Amino acid sequence: MSKFSTLIVFGFFLSILVSGCKQHQDARKPLSQTSGSFMKKSIARNKKLVANEETQIEALIKSNPNVKYIASKKGYWYTYVTKNEINSLTPKKGDVAFFDYEIKDLKGTVIYSELELRPQIYYVDKQNIMMGLRDGIKLMRKNEKVSFLFPSNMGYGYHGDDKKIGTNQPLICTVTLRDFKSEAVYKKESEAKLKAIPAPAKQETEAVIKPKDTITQ
Repeated sequence: MSKFSTLIVFGFFLSILVSGCKQHQDARKPLSQTSGSFMKKSIARNKKLVANEETQIEALIKSNPNVKYIASKKGYWYTYVTKNEINSLTPKKGDVAFFDYEIKDLKGTVIYSELELRPQIYYVDKQNIMMGLRDGIKLMRKNEKVSFLFPSNMGYGYHGDDKKIGTNQPLICTVTLRDFKSEAVYKKESEAKLKAIPAPAKQETEAVIKPKDTITQ
């Protein structure tokens, strides 16, 4: 084979290689466009969902004109059932909060009663609890009772809780903050109680006072 023929064959294979690469690159473009389109549609759906939930919550607020609701910076609303005008301290990271609460849907139907959810012992900002509660508890003072209106993104989101709370369900959570104290104080008190308990009952008591997750997202 002459050098000229060799060059022709080489050029032929090179053109096939370049063409193949170009086709491969071109074939990937629709995937990128599809991905971008999916993201835009997803964002649009989420905006529509949020707007719909806000409309439901606003309708609930308007239906109770005698109840004063406060809009939080985090995108939920709340009202005081019982307000503590004396104390100013609120729970912070490093504290342990003791509270009771119940969960209802926006129609007022009880999903989880306070009795079902007792006891709630929460290590502030160190446990995985509902996002709305995580923020809302830090607004409360001892012995206050607050009713929160949480859109689904501050509750259990798209998945619900796999039990009674459905997909994208806004919630009413009524919370009573019974007490809160520093972890150090709580630990000392717990250790003192353990020393006073007979040996056979200690193991069961230790399980109760250890950090315990509430219903999580």
